[in-house]
Amino acid sequence: MTGQPIVAIVGAGVTGSRVAANLASSKTLRVGVVDKREDVAGAVARSIGGVILDLDEAQFADVVVLAAPAPHASLARRLISNGVGVVSMSDDVDDVEELTRMHGRALDNGIPLVIGAAMAPGLSGLLARLLADQLDTVDEIHVAMHGTAGPSCAHQHHRALGGTSTAFHDGEWVRRPAGAGRELCWFPEPVNAYDCYRAEVPEPMLLHRVFPGVTRMSARMSGTRRDRFTARLPMLSPPHREGGVGGVRVEVRGALASGERETLVAGTSVRSGVAAAAVASAMARWAVTAGEVRAGVIVLGDSRLPTADLLEEISASGVPLSEFTGLSRPPDA
Repeated sequence: MTGQPIVAIVGAGVTGSRVAANLASSKTLRVGVVDKREDVAGAVARSIGGVILDLDEAQFADVVVLAAPAPHASLARRLISNGVGVVSMSDDVDDVEELTRMHGRALDNGIPLVIGAAMAPGLSGLLARLLADQLDTVDEIHVAMHGTAGPSCAHQHHRALGGTSTAFHDGEWVRRPAGAGRELCWFPEPVNAYDCYRAEVPEPMLLHRVFPGVTRMSARMSGTRRDRFTARLPMLSPPHREGGVGGVRVEVRGALASGERETLVAGTSVRSGVAAAAVASAMARWAVTAGEVRAGVIVLGDSRLPTADLLEEISASGVPLSEFTGLSRPPDA
């Protein structure tokens, strides 16, 4: 294919529209927008100088970003079979599991399948890699998340607190009811502290894929008493078009070569849709130039990714990144 690469965005909601705008702003890509609501797709396409596409036309793109509600697996399979790179923002556990089983298919077709390219999973994986690389050994990774983007994200958050959580504990997978296991987690300002609970999210599964030697992994999600009480019921009221400021917090525990234990923490507080869109945009740009060397399933936090460059790009897109700098030991006299 000649000329500028084409990236198609499937889903023009709160997050997808931001992905389209981010990619179009670089002036190095042609951007197409796909949405079952043609008027919405048209409005987004006109605002960024892009074009409206349908799903059949999207198969001629170089990379497709799946920003619509899950499931993504069926469409991803179709795109991969046609040699189109895929960036999925899905955070549905069953959907993500099915996507990870497409590694061989993506490898055979010489294209990347990026899974979990959002705030959490996504940015959380990049932050975990950033912190892990500062230690000589890592044995624990714990993620906490707060907030939602658009209505689909809010519905997924609701379901996650009413499902079954999965964690990796001392080398074994442990399944427990979501909505329990309260832990007070501190996020960067202005979010600050929230009670967080076990949730049905794919984070531990994806992190284990890129940190196989870590023996303890967990993921929690903030929730109010009402969130937990109603999690197994239909949502009592429609969600807002977009949530407020969200956040992600990543804690990595391990040791230095001297044997001294360290706990490192990093995170962000920003609108969830802004963070998710920045991550998906960065991964779409990476996927356009990834080539066959990086074919197959790619999870953020993978050591093959240019983590520092991706985080710099995400930060430049309006996502402030913070790292806890408190001393774990008294300074030298």
